Amino acid sequence: MKLPWTLAAALAAALNASAGDLTGTVVESMNSGGYTYLLIKTPAGEKKWAAVTKASVKKGATATVTNSMDMKNFESPTLKRKFDVIAFGMLGDGSAAPADAQAGAPAHGGRAEVKESIKVSKAAGPDGRTIEEIYARKAALKGRDVVVTGKIVKYNAGILDRNWAHLRDGSGKARDGSDDLTVILKDAAELGRVVTVRGKIVLDKDLGGMYRFPVALEDAVLVK
Repeated sequence: MKLPWTLAAALAAALNASAGDLTGTVVESMNSGGYTYLLIKTPAGEKKWAAVTKASVKKGATATVTNSMDMKNFESPTLKRKFDVIAFGMLGDGSAAPADAQAGAPAHGGRAEVKESIKVSKAAGPDGRTIEEIYARKAALKGRDVVVTGKIVKYNAGILDRNWAHLRDGSGKARDGSDDLTVILKDAAELGRVVTVRGKIVLDKDLGGMYRFPVALEDAVLVK
């Protein structure tokens, strides 16, 4: 199964496993795609891979991965590596804190590493909004349909019959996350494509673990 977990929303519901904590000594650590992959040796001597939001974790440190969920046959496209079993979760109390927490950003599955400058025109019509406007007026827009044009900087297809995208249009600020909008699509799309979508604004969508979305566009469709 190819599932870049940068936006593995609904993972908790999709996995056939129970949530738990994984604690042990880090015997291997590597960063890729904005995330940190850890090979952890438990006190019982078992070695197990885990993945968390990018963090500074050194070999030999003690780490705890909280709310972890096991996933079998996970393939990381950025590492070009397949894991028989890997635990997805968030880094708890231990030798290091998650990079997102250090930056003061909300835990929402991580940010795409985008080097290019994105500037997309605001969607036309009375329901057209920029991503910055959606964050600024999120309370008033909750439950309402809006139309947004943006570039897909992250994309995961076919998770619980939906496609998950991160859109950016050049508005908003990286430091508070107001430049990036999670869109839960009914339609198929492509990474790197500029799209216009219509959907309903939802707030504080919590799917467990680090998969919390302070603002998201739900039941979205592409506007032709």
